[in-house]
Amino acid sequence: MMIKPGEQLPPGILMEMNQVAAPGCPAGPVTVSVQDDARGKRIVIFGVPGAFTPTCSAKHVPGYVARSDELRAKGVDEIWCLSVNDAFVMGAWGSQLGSGGKVRMLADGNADYTRALGLEVDLSTRGMGTRSQRYSMLVEDGVVKVLNLEQPGRFEVSGADRMLELLP
Repeated sequence: MMIKPGEQLPPGILMEMNQVAAPGCPAGPVTVSVQDDARGKRIVIFGVPGAFTPTCSAKHVPGYVARSDELRAKGVDEIWCLSVNDAFVMGAWGSQLGSGGKVRMLADGNADYTRALGLEVDLSTRGMGTRSQRYSMLVEDGVVKVLNLEQPGRFEVSGADRMLELLP
């Protein structure tokens, strides 16, 4: 069952590569408790089908990176990018896109959290397995306020520009 506005985010653990032993040498991923990290915050979460994929790399993540200051000026505490990839891939992708300090790149390697949200999609016919649908949501203190779900193959309602339009 897909999550809806007014509902609490389900509990779950994601992974984040935010520690480095030396430049270019990750020390290892850390766990992120969705409930703990969302508590008391206003967060924009956007989900993408996969790291290093064309629309995600050229439009979706770069839009949130570029407009992160504007989102924060409208009261957003954090911006999370969620993808069904491992933390090492998400860390490398975030590094390539300059997301540090702007967008948290969170890994849902087994799609467990994406399934808990009811936002999974089977892309096995394209060799990608279970992935996330493309979406964005505004979450306040763990409660979904807005959910923008894209139609398959589209990028029209889940980008940073649209989220900025929805914020007062």
